[in-house]
Amino acid sequence: MNLLQSNTNQVHFNLSVPELIEKALAGKGSRLTATGALTVETGKYTGRSPKDRFIVDEPSVHDKIDWGPVNRPFPPEKFHRLYNDVLAYLQDKELFVFDGFAGADEKYRLHIRVINEFAWHNLFAHQLFIRPTVHALERHRPEFTVISAPGFEADPAVHGTNSEAFIIINFSEKVILIGGTHYAGEIKKSVFSVMNYLLPQKNVLSMHCSANQGKEGDVALFFGLSGTGKTTLSADPNRFLIGDDEHGWTERGIFNIEGGCYAKCINLSEEKEPDIYRAIRFGSVLENVVVDEQTRVADYDDGSLTENTRAAYPIHYISNALIPGIAQHPNVIIFLTADAFGVLPPIAKLTKEQAMYHFLSGYTSKLAGTERGVTEPEATFSACFGAPFLPLNPSVYAEMLGQKIDEHGVRVYLVNTGWSGGPYGTGKRMNLDYTRAMVTAALNGELERQEFVPHPVFGVAVPKYCPGVPAEVLDPRETWADKEAYDRQAQKLAQLFVENFSKFNGVADIIRAAAPKVG
Repeated sequence: MNLLQSNTNQVHFNLSVPELIEKALAGKGSRLTATGALTVETGKYTGRSPKDRFIVDEPSVHDKIDWGPVNRPFPPEKFHRLYNDVLAYLQDKELFVFDGFAGADEKYRLHIRVINEFAWHNLFAHQLFIRPTVHALERHRPEFTVISAPGFEADPAVHGTNSEAFIIINFSEKVILIGGTHYAGEIKKSVFSVMNYLLPQKNVLSMHCSANQGKEGDVALFFGLSGTGKTTLSADPNRFLIGDDEHGWTERGIFNIEGGCYAKCINLSEEKEPDIYRAIRFGSVLENVVVDEQTRVADYDDGSLTENTRAAYPIHYISNALIPGIAQHPNVIIFLTADAFGVLPPIAKLTKEQAMYHFLSGYTSKLAGTERGVTEPEATFSACFGAPFLPLNPSVYAEMLGQKIDEHGVRVYLVNTGWSGGPYGTGKRMNLDYTRAMVTAALNGELERQEFVPHPVFGVAVPKYCPGVPAEVLDPRETWADKEAYDRQAQKLAQLFVENFSKFNGVADIIRAAAPKVG
């Protein structure tokens, strides 16, 4: 069934931003804020729903996918039943279609089509993916199609889903089917998952990271899960933003997979994050942000709907964005972790082996609201700082990263944007100004000129001095009033690292030896 040809209602192709906003406002649940941004609430689903994500298990991918709790297999016959039911549901709906790209590098980009039930979802796709020129649109031929029907709720007994929500990727039919959830982030992350499957098979490393470029052309990558600071730290007024979340690394350099940014905006302020704050204007989409009924002023400090409040906007809303998002090979890689135990140093230099160990470990704390059911930070390990989006075995991405670190002499640092002076609930979140100063020193080479000492448990090299940062902040143990409590907590986290890493088979002994010291 061809949905767009057989639809009995109106189908809108590639509407402009004002047209999509008009359509959204004509429906229910959308309003404009005082700055002109479109604000919406997503109801029950205010974050990704990992347990509702599936990949169709068919011959072309069966032996390639890393099946398990992240990549759940879905039977082809169940997919077709669900697919046909969704198309039948959409037959009498007004639909919105966006044609564009994933991937700024024309050699490796994916032509995508996004079909939406909601105008605001189509606006989200228009702003988050790469928008074609008029000439490029004439040559556009969709290679993958996203069909998003939030109003259709699956019946697990009939459709084989886990709940009423579903995010299903079918690689053989080149379709992503989404329903039962209004959260727009599922659209962008499902396309990212597709790119994470396709790019490594073209010898391109796909990465869950942000990236920026200095005025001398030096490039930095920031790896980390949601809420660790990728978007915040890459939006540096003194550097050019390449992208805030998804990139590919080719034989020529790096490229942004997206054409927009999807920033967390809980506690957002113009003082601390001016570029992001000013990007939230006409054409931007705000999800689950509380807005004053009369003034329409957004209250970014209000997390009553969710801590995972979001702002989606095109990358050119950042004044110093690098367009197109293509740059040379990275000089520095930064792994971001929000350590809820409060024991990791705020910044540390890693050897290549330590870098591979921490990349495979992907330690951070899930922050409240980024996934359903997460109400306070939890220690978690996410391979390659992006396991929820990796269809292939993590070792595929890790081996490619190790080769590129060697080939291009990249410096690697681990930065803790989490807690200091105690664990979550006792200590305080790391001062953002200090983090920015440490990252700046890492990027401009100042940190390389300092004296380092190995951490007694984690073995990473901790600087004794960093411009703009009090010396006692650099040593995490010194920030704790109870030093023995710190030692116990550090051992507890070290044990979790070792236990998690035991699941990786075939890892070289030299990488395994970079583990924290337990006991």
